Amino acid sequence: MSAAPRRRAGMIAAAAQTACLMEVLAPKPGNVSRGRDLPGLTYRDFVFSAYAIGPAFGRGASGRLGRLVLEAVRATRRHVGTNTNLGTILLLSPLARAVLAPAGEFRDRLRRVLADLDLRDARDVYRAIRLAEPGGLGRVAEQDVRAAPTVPLLECMRLAAGRDAIAREYATAFETTLGLGLPTLRRLRERHVPLPQAIAQTYLTLLSAGPDTLVARRHGQAAARRVTRLAGRALRAGGFMTERGRAQAERLDRRLRAARPPLNPGATADLTVASLFVWLLQDLGWTGPIGAGDAATLRPTRARRRDSSRARRRRTRPGSPAAPRPGGAAPPPRSRRRHTRPAPRTTARRRARRPPSGGR
Repeated sequence: MSAAPRRRAGMIAAAAQTACLMEVLAPKPGNVSRGRDLPGLTYRDFVFSAYAIGPAFGRGASGRLGRLVLEAVRATRRHVGTNTNLGTILLLSPLARAVLAPAGEFRDRLRRVLADLDLRDARDVYRAIRLAEPGGLGRVAEQDVRAAPTVPLLECMRLAAGRDAIAREYATAFETTLGLGLPTLRRLRERHVPLPQAIAQTYLTLLSAGPDTLVARRHGQAAARRVTRLAGRALRAGGFMTERGRAQAERLDRRLRAARPPLNPGATADLTVASLFVWLLQDLGWTGPIGAGDAATLRPTRARRRDSSRARRRRTRPGSPAAPRPGGAAPPPRSRRRHTRPAPRTTARRRARRPPSGGR
């Protein structure tokens, strides 16, 4: 690998690590964050896991996806004795490869990466899943993870899309990450919302959009739907943007942690990391146009600023020349009232109003 691709691969690895660290720093209801551990999962575990995946992404972003996933999971297990990041690795791997793919809109590059996944990728990913030992896995009739796969990885993901959020992202070319998570995060950051608050609000938005599949696997569909309703209630109250919304989010967090075992919306946290990863790479200018629903279009252009609500209010203020008239009638002609200039101040009055020495 020449110097330029090597530097880019190193930055992709750094972005993957940074996205993981940013996500675990945000106070997300039901998830591990600083000072908020869960049984068998600690903040330190997630920090070590973020560190662990860097070398694998630095070496493997340009290689086969299945090998990248397997190496990243192996590296994580050398540092952490439990599954902290399997879903995150599965989501970030095709996104990283799409950054290095030939020119085109990012969604198109991503679709090509997904379409090129083969049986070797499926076998390596199945090995990685068995090594990570994620909780709540049941048995399925077709392409069960405990047996060797017989179809390419994308087909395996399509079979699991109805029950797993990560598989659904593969099947839909990352519809939730690129269509909801990324635009939400970018919109908040363009409003200068502090990053931890913006991440937590993005997470709450994703959680309210549909049941978390990890909660559904471990606790059932009814529990997952209930968590989604409570997240939606907190979001309607303003989420992390208002005092009332933050109080609702805190109540949701206490309720999720009080359950035995705790209700941990881990799939939603993985989608939040993926949104952060693309956001970081987009700010570096490495994704190019995202494609349909491009989050870059959320940037306020000059024309959009001219047509902002404040500008419209200013242009349509009652009595202004541009204010619309009932029935579309033309505004009356402006009076040609002569304005008389005020008498000039005397020198003494001007001197009295002059600021003292050193003033402006």
